[in-house]
Amino acid sequence: MSVDTFLLAMAAPQQGANPLISFLPLIAMLAIFYFILVLPMKKKQQKVQAFLQALKEGDQVVTTGGIIGTITKLKEDAIQLQIAQNVRVDVARNAIVGYKGQPPVESN
Repeated sequence: MSVDTFLLAMAAPQQGANPLISFLPLIAMLAIFYFILVLPMKKKQQKVQAFLQALKEGDQVVTTGGIIGTITKLKEDAIQLQIAQNVRVDVARNAIVGYKGQPPVESN
């Protein structure tokens, strides 16, 4: 038996073998992928959404750009921040990353 014949015999699927068994490694990899990557990302996203929904007027927050301000008005998709006396800016709600003096919500 030559090496080529031996390699072809090893690569050929066995007759009568259950095709479901050949998919078990793929199914196991998908399950591992889900539990290691997808599930933690979902939990993190839910935590960020809960933080953004809990914001209220008077909270001191930090934006993704590093601007620190006090919330003066809440809108559906935007927040008005007072960053200095008589200086107010509207920022997207998703631009808020955490409370002043605390680590960002996403890194936890």
